[in-house]
This record gives sequence, structure tokens and C-alpha cells, in this order.
Amino acid sequence: MAKRSDIAAIRMGYGLGGAPMPEDPDAIVAGLLTDDDQRKAYPMTGLAQASVLAAQLQAARRDLRKGVDGAKDEAKTLRRAVIAARDGAARQRLARILDTDTPFRERLTGFWVDHFTAVGQGPGRWALVPAFVDEAVRPNIAGRFADLLKAAVLHPLMLEYLDQSRSAGPNSRVGRTQRRGMNENLAREVLELHTLGSTGTYSQADVRQFAELLTGMTYTPRKGVRFQPALAEPGPESVLGATYGGPGGPAQADITEFLEDLAVHPDTARHVARKLAVHFQADTPDPDLVASLERAYRDSGGALTEVYRALLSHPAMWTEPGGKAKQPFDFVASSFLALGMQGSEVAGWKRRDWRQYVEQPMVKMGQDFFSPPGPDGWPEAADAWITPQGLSQRIVWSMRTPAALRDTLPDPRAFVQTALGSTASRRLAWAVGAAETRPQGVGLVLSAPEFNRR
Repeated sequence: MAKRSDIAAIRMGYGLGGAPMPEDPDAIVAGLLTDDDQRKAYPMTGLAQASVLAAQLQAARRDLRKGVDGAKDEAKTLRRAVIAARDGAARQRLARILDTDTPFRERLTGFWVDHFTAVGQGPGRWALVPAFVDEAVRPNIAGRFADLLKAAVLHPLMLEYLDQSRSAGPNSRVGRTQRRGMNENLAREVLELHTLGSTGTYSQADVRQFAELLTGMTYTPRKGVRFQPALAEPGPESVLGATYGGPGGPAQADITEFLEDLAVHPDTARHVARKLAVHFQADTPDPDLVASLERAYRDSGGALTEVYRALLSHPAMWTEPGGKAKQPFDFVASSFLALGMQGSEVAGWKRRDWRQYVEQPMVKMGQDFFSPPGPDGWPEAADAWITPQGLSQRIVWSMRTPAALRDTLPDPRAFVQTALGSTASRRLAWAVGAAETRPQGVGLVLSAPEFNRR
């Protein structure tokens, strides 16, 4: 029978090999309220710097089109800088996982970044990705869902990704004079993906009214996020039975008021509860677990620490792990943890090392780190990841990469306990003990079914 400490590390963190996880739900939640040392140890590019890079790159491209001397070299230099910011953030996320003493924080950061999927489309927006992770999502994962929702939805990366920055009300000053159209992408995804869910009680009329409410929210690298009245649709908007804004049109305060109301809607409680249960427990989660999370959400008004406490206190979370397949990033992270790698090693890699050991293998396993398939993020279902192609690439990676990263690999008989603890099967322990070489034995552990599930 699996030990609670092993279950906690595998299910609520990224696996064994790093700092031990507490077994007590209150202690795990309490860890979220401590100083975020890993964010300080492995910083990412902030919004201010990202906006400067984006503005400079935009200007260099304008100069390039005009044929200005030196613009080509300047544009290349700035493009390399935004790539470095984006790739560096990916390395920092992995480094934090390897060094953290609060693995649940890292797991939750990954969950919420995926829940609010936003992609930097094009070099000018790549540097916004780390700012979104570190300034919108990570600081809000232990607060109110309303605050997390507002920070994510109104972040420049989200406004750009879902085309909100180019949206204008049909009857706004800009809409009338420049024939600029209204975009419903952000409104639809906030309702369908971020809050109420695809089965939520809203209509197309609510989507349109919400889109009209959002007009005016825009971002430019030079001026940042701001509300432009010239883009706002005049008049009040009625969304989900409530009215927001006055005769002159909405203001940013009206948008945040609606997001506050949306955060405590019963359908939001239901949707968020199920997503958490699916991510942490099983693709088809225990119905009582979902109900418990929904109840905690509604009773607390969306206080996320209370929802996590309900999650960690439910018996379904402490059964034998294996209800979830590890996504490629999870697989690589848990492999590095088991191998005893340190965050400083990964953070110090050159781009070619990151591409060789992580980025390119992940793509072959089916997960391009920077390109989720859509605004609904990465699929949770096991059959999306446990495929013939994906499995063959995991096996290849398991057999080759550890030996490339370590001059001396651990004894496989000890490694199976380091990597899997009490969740290792007798059959795997026997197979590992019979391995002819250390690389083969370590590879058998990392490619084993129980290691590839959590």
C-alpha cells in the first residue's frame, strides 16, 4: 500500500526525489502562504521589461520596412532578446520545481496557467509570457478566484491573444469613424473556459453583451493596458441578468465589477471544482470530490485556499496514485527530480541544451511547450498522451538522456525506490534488478507505466 507522503509528492507535486511533501492537508495549504523563495531565486522577465522589448522590436521593424540603416541587425538582436526571455522563463519554471520546498505551489501554478491559457503569438508578444505567469497567475493562486480571474483576463498577453486590443464597439467613436469591428473572442472564452463552463447558463446574447462591456480595454507596448472610451460601446450592458455601465458606456470599473460577480456565480463554482478534480485526481473524478470542492468554493466565496483544503482532505485524493497520465513536461520534471538534478543546473543551460534535453523531446512526445492547441489548454485525458508515438519517445528519452546528464547514474535497484517509493510494483523492481547496465535499469524505471502516471 502506498505511503501518504509518496502519494502527496506524486499527486500534489511533481514526484519523488525533491523536498518531502507534508502529509497533512493544512500543512500543504500553509506552504502556499509562505514567502515565494523560488520566484526570487529564479526570476522571470517582468511586464515592464517585456513591454519595452516589444516596443523596441516594433520600432525596429518599422525602421526595417523604411530601409533605415542598421534596422535589420537591431531587429535580429531584439528578436533574440525576446526568445531568450521566453525560453528563460521555461527553464526557470523547471528550475523552481527542482528546488522548491513547496511542490504544491508549482503544481498549482502549472494548473492555473493552463486554465487561463494565453499564447504569445509572434516575437513581439513572446516576452509577455513570463510576465503573465509570474505577475498575473502565480501571485494569486492562494487568494480569491476573483482576483486571479481579473489579473489573468485583463493581462496584456490575454488581451493580445484573444484579439481584445483590436476590438471596438460598433457604435463607439472609433467603430463609427474607422469601421473597426467588435471581437467576441475574449468574452466567449472567459464564460466558456475560465468561469461558467461550456454547459453554463449563458446565451449568445450574454456573450455579445459581455463583448460590448469589454470594448475599451486595450494594450499597446508603449502605453500599456488602459481603458479607451473612444473604443467603448455606448450605453449600459445587460449580462447574465444584471446591468453594468451607464448611458455613456462602460468604464474599467464596470468590467471588474462583472468579473467579481462572475467569479462567485454557481456555475463558476461547479466548473472550477470539476477542473481541479480532473487535474489532481482522475480523468473521471470521484463525484463526491467534485461536490465537496464546489461546496467549499461556494461557501467561501471562491477563496482558493479553502477549495484546496477540501481537495486535500478528501479520501479520494489519498488512494493509490495512477489516475492521471503525466504530460510530457510533468514527465521530464519528475525524471529530473528523481535523478537529483538541481535548479541551478537547468537555469544555467544554454539554449541548445534546453532544446536538446527538454524542448525537442517534449515536441516529439506531443507537447510543444509554447504552443497549446487552443485557448482550452492542454488535454487532461490520458489517451491524449499515452499514444504509440508518445510512449516510444518517452522510452527513447529515458534510455538516452539520463546518461547524457549524469557522469555516474545511480544503482537502478536504489533508483526505483528514489523515483517511486512505495508505489513501485514488485514486477518493476525485479526487472530493474535484472538490467544489464545502469542506463538500462534507470531507463526502465523512467519508462515504466507507474512512473508515467500520477
